[in-house]
Amino acid sequence: MSLAKLSNKWFPVFPSFFDNFFEGDVLDWSNSNFAGVNSTLPAVNLAENNDEYEIEVAAPGLKKEDFKLNYENGQLIISSEHKEENEVKDGKKVTRKEFSYQSFQRSFTVPESAVNTEGITAKYEDGILHVRLPKKEEVKPKPAKMIEIM
Repeated sequence: MSLAKLSNKWFPVFPSFFDNFFEGDVLDWSNSNFAGVNSTLPAVNLAENNDEYEIEVAAPGLKKEDFKLNYENGQLIISSEHKEENEVKDGKKVTRKEFSYQSFQRSFTVPESAVNTEGITAKYEDGILHVRLPKKEEVKPKPAKMIEIM
């Protein structure tokens, strides 16, 4: 089982680097999206080993409290909203305020037949959100079995 490709619905004029990069149906990127104004779409790495799938989201400068991770009806939704206000006073008459607002949302289709959804975990460390999706035992690769010749 392998990961699915990224949908190019936001910029259909440009060919997508990921058009044939991933094959299969475990993580369907066709519902990937992000919020409107002042949104950034963080880079995402997808990896697979014998025991799990891993999604890595590059989101430096955020805190773990800025993220929301929800699983509902076969969709894993990773979103973040970060609002920052700085107030700088220069003397007694001039006040300057600077606002910074960032948000994004990424959606992944996660089939319950392949992933143990109760075991999904996430950790934010060094600017990267690591989401682990453990595989169900029945989809993990089985070791080769030696058959004795009689």
